[in-house]
Amino acid sequence: MVSLTLDKVGARYGRRQILFDASASLQGGVLTALVGANAAGKSTLFRRIAGHLRGAGAVQLEGAHDHELRYMPQDTGMTAALTVYESIILSLKQGSGGWRLSTEELRAVDETVRRFNISHLVDQQLSELSGGQRQAVSIAQTLVSRPKVVLMDEPTSALDLNRQYEVLESLRLYAEETQAVLILAMHDLNQVMRCCSTTIALAEGRTLAFGPTLEVLTPALIRRLYGIESRVERCSRGAPIMIVDGPAVQDAI
Repeated sequence: MVSLTLDKVGARYGRRQILFDASASLQGGVLTALVGANAAGKSTLFRRIAGHLRGAGAVQLEGAHDHELRYMPQDTGMTAALTVYESIILSLKQGSGGWRLSTEELRAVDETVRRFNISHLVDQQLSELSGGQRQAVSIAQTLVSRPKVVLMDEPTSALDLNRQYEVLESLRLYAEETQAVLILAMHDLNQVMRCCSTTIALAEGRTLAFGPTLEVLTPALIRRLYGIESRVERCSRGAPIMIVDGPAVQDAI
């Protein structure tokens, strides 16, 4: 079983401290959401976990090696003169020291293309893709090597509703099949409640809450994170849904 433990993790850019105390203990096999307002430190935490930044505290990985971690940032910058298929092969072979594809590797590429429903894009140039198509291809590039720890920064932000559902369901199945740790930074709390078993709530570089999603995403915590009044209720099919009522009312002085 893969596990990832964050113990009072901190990080800074130059003299500016961005993360102060981020802590959580994650098990593989499910999706974990990382939520918080803009500038809460979500991307910085990902960069710290991925080893791109140094700082206080400890990032402890069990059941996997450092090279089995993949980080997909918000801006993937697809400017290379490659087809979609070539770019996925490149992602698979990166760091391997050779370019010859084995039958197993070719099968992995084809399976990833199928899993994320991008077979119709394989011959297109990266530069020809729409924003949503680029995002789907970036997810395929990230997962083709079957990493054990995956960090994705807003992986569905450019996708339409149908593709959001498809991709999140594919990510959930990937986590279940591989028992990998998958952390998704997301803003859509209804999507979080639908697909993520656990949630880390981050504000001003600190962990405000961590645990089962429906225990974390209470109206009180949502108010603290985003400054809005909300309700978490059940729809006619029993699924949880967040309803926004408006800006939080300031307490009287």
